[in-house]
Amino acid sequence: MSTPLTPSQQPVDAASAAPAPLPPPAAGQRLLAWLQEPLLHFVLMGAVLFAADHWLVGRRDDPRRIVVSAAVDQEAKTLFKNARGREPNAAELKALRQVWLDNEVLYREGLALQVDKGDTAIRERVIFKSLSLVDAALKRPDITEAELRQWFEKRRAEYDEPARFDFQEAALAEDSTEAAVRAFVQALNKGMPGDAKAGLRVFKGRPHANIVESYSADFAKAIEAAPTGEWQALATPDGWRAMRLDAVTPAKPAQFEEVRGVVMQDWNDKTMADLRTGQVRALARKYKIETEAGQP
Repeated sequence: MSTPLTPSQQPVDAASAAPAPLPPPAAGQRLLAWLQEPLLHFVLMGAVLFAADHWLVGRRDDPRRIVVSAAVDQEAKTLFKNARGREPNAAELKALRQVWLDNEVLYREGLALQVDKGDTAIRERVIFKSLSLVDAALKRPDITEAELRQWFEKRRAEYDEPARFDFQEAALAEDSTEAAVRAFVQALNKGMPGDAKAGLRVFKGRPHANIVESYSADFAKAIEAAPTGEWQALATPDGWRAMRLDAVTPAKPAQFEEVRGVVMQDWNDKTMADLRTGQVRALARKYKIETEAGQP
């Protein structure tokens, strides 16, 4: 879970996922709490979003004019593709632009307040100082116990412990056709060891969402409905596999009293993130935001 944002934390960062160096934990938590966008969780890369030079957005011509250029979009697409192996869709690109725009607004505000003194070449520090000023002006509202409980109930799925599945996968190395896998499954169910002719993988405690992400929704439905202890021939995105469901751990509903501390922290993070976002978006109204000709 995220921790509350404070001015001592790192500035808004853009990015995530694996290959690039990760930011300090507080910075990553701060960005997650602010954005609250699931589709951005995999593009937090550690420094400020996008490496495009500022002349690309027209700052030198008019400090109150921000242009989202083709270079900005291209940098976003490159970072996204490096992290995810595919191009961002329209909604993901729009969200990436918004992160860049929020950072650009904070940077402009920092320059206007002259917090760049001594940091003329370091954009992240200017954003950090500007965001610290925004943080200092925020005041968290109070919440009653009844309101906190209601907030929890609306998001119960985030706190309930999901059902978990233990299963095995055996993939034939030479022939993964349906017929070959079905024949292999028959041999397995007669006592042949799972690793006799195939690479065997064992999965423990996998929730539904993880199975869908790793395989597909159809596969998750099939493996979860399979009888335990029996090998099945199932289709996966990578071809036919011999699969065996070993055990199912039932879902466990969360009890408010047991998770109240976590719920309170989450409410605080979300509330402060919303306040911060609102303040930055209010600052953005001072600027003329344009999209470069030819951009969608």
